[in-house]
Amino acid sequence: MRETVTEKILEAHLVDGSLDPGSEIGLKIDQTLTQDATGTLVMLELEAMGLERTSAEVSVQYVDHNLIQQDHKNPDDHLFLRSAAARFGFWFSRPGNGVSHPLHMSYFGRPGATLVGSDSHSCAAGALGMLGMGAGGIEVAMAIAGRPLPMRTPEVFGVRLEGELPAFVSAKDVILEMLRRHGVRGAVNRVIEYHGPGVDKLDVWDRHVIANMGAELGATSTVFPSDERTRAFLAHHGREDCYEAISASDDAEYEHKDVIDLGALVPLVAKPSSPGNVVPVEEVAGTEIYQSYIGSSANPSFRDLAVAAAIVRGARVDPRVSFDINPSARFVLEALTKSGHLFDLVHAGARIHQAGCNGCIGMGQAPASGRNSLRTVPRNFPGRSGTKEDSVWLCSPETAAASALSGVMTDPRSLRCDPPKIDPPALAPPERTHLFEAPPEGGRVELVKGPNIKPLPKLDAFPDELELEVLLALGDDVSTDEIMPAGAAVLPYRSNIPEISNFCFSGVDDTYPERARATKGHAIVAGSNYGQGSSREHAALAPRYLGLRVVVASGFARIHWQNLVSFGVLPLIFRSAEDRARVDKGDVLVLSGIRSTVEDGAEEIEIAVKGKDPVVAKLDLSARQREVLLAGGIIPWIR
Repeated sequence: MRETVTEKILEAHLVDGSLDPGSEIGLKIDQTLTQDATGTLVMLELEAMGLERTSAEVSVQYVDHNLIQQDHKNPDDHLFLRSAAARFGFWFSRPGNGVSHPLHMSYFGRPGATLVGSDSHSCAAGALGMLGMGAGGIEVAMAIAGRPLPMRTPEVFGVRLEGELPAFVSAKDVILEMLRRHGVRGAVNRVIEYHGPGVDKLDVWDRHVIANMGAELGATSTVFPSDERTRAFLAHHGREDCYEAISASDDAEYEHKDVIDLGALVPLVAKPSSPGNVVPVEEVAGTEIYQSYIGSSANPSFRDLAVAAAIVRGARVDPRVSFDINPSARFVLEALTKSGHLFDLVHAGARIHQAGCNGCIGMGQAPASGRNSLRTVPRNFPGRSGTKEDSVWLCSPETAAASALSGVMTDPRSLRCDPPKIDPPALAPPERTHLFEAPPEGGRVELVKGPNIKPLPKLDAFPDELELEVLLALGDDVSTDEIMPAGAAVLPYRSNIPEISNFCFSGVDDTYPERARATKGHAIVAGSNYGQGSSREHAALAPRYLGLRVVVASGFARIHWQNLVSFGVLPLIFRSAEDRARVDKGDVLVLSGIRSTVEDGAEEIEIAVKGKDPVVAKLDLSARQREVLLAGGIIPWIR
């Protein structure tokens, strides 16, 4: 069989459909991951379904995003999530324990398994030879309830790695090179599968860095083979019994191909405000910075922080620079302490933050206005940092540390020192010390709900006739951070849809919520890759709560496209660039006979535009999605 690793895992988990690229299939899901920014809605959805216990092999609820406790909202939700984890049979990771993705890989991940998480960076699990995918919370809730995960069969994008990384170049530069070549749409509806002799030169944490940011290419997932590096990683964590060797056949065929010579790579940086805006560091060297930020799920390992410590050892960071260190996990912080690397960081002037997502999602560490922030995080979408007019650059830990010393963007190869050699921690990470298993009988556990937790909005069936004003006309690559911002002011309302809806599109047009409430329904038009980035379903549900019924775009990001359907919003695709150009803000769209058009399986729909010629849009939905849409969303569809 000419099979890739991706195809082997898909075939082993196929429940419905056939593996023809583009066709809808159903996959058995082994593991689920939820985090606190999205998990509260998942738990409310499970309660609405009447679920008693997770059907997955393992389900884990992590608290890693909303860690700032400036009032009762976040700590109340932490209590709610802990009670819900006990109720529904989840493991629970307490606040401060660390970021979900590196923790899950360390304690629960296993080669050959499938994972779906209510976080777009769940594709990081591919570092272990898993098929990990991000999805909206309602899709994850369905998987928890034992339903197959519906998805389109992805094409497999094979990337052959050759050679070995040179000094001061690391795994972050590999994924930035992929983004430099292919941009933020380069892997939409594809799984990126790395293979070739260069893979052997990357340990599992290197692979995690690369797999994590496959999401920024729009990929469904990223997959590495499971090999001796995988075995060593699992053995280090006391889980060698989970090891299974998985590799592509020698004659495996890939629909798309690329080759990267690791030895030819140079330090790279993604300029504001897109992960795809990549240039060599030497091209922007000398640009003054305000902040150098190291950590997050995109660079989570002991090595990522220890290499920075080695670079700044015995020195002082530039007085203009805020040097922020964000450990990904408590066990990483423990290892840095025991090894002395934490002392080197603190002595150099670092600010040490608790283990969690923190500034990556705009929860603290926001940069000053009008100043450059150099970060090892996965995304630099406008405003994501918490500063509205931010200027965030993405880079490796080596580049971030070198720049912290100089106060300007610095190619780490220019340092007058030997490249640091980092030995792995002598001691294995502790056992599941701060992970708590659910009691055997969850039904006796009462859900603890603070005053900020509100019931899910009721969604009506999709109407047959609609007359909708276009309230927003947007361009390409609109992110879910722009649709529904994150940050310390917004995320505490993640379990309160009426309140969080007030922030919809606040960085784009802060009049949108008020204007939306004044209509009986409205539409949005946009360009390509609408809804890229985070899996947060709030970006679909909150606008739906405000009356959004139709989005017409030149193209959609995978997860947001599904989230729109899941909450009864019709996603349509302009048939041509000319049609997109004819529709603007303030136009009134009229759609007639919608239900019969959708039910009959039509692939196009005509949209009348008052005062203009009509436009034609593609109706690209599966039979299941059409049923869900007409019911008003997944929850009414289940009922």
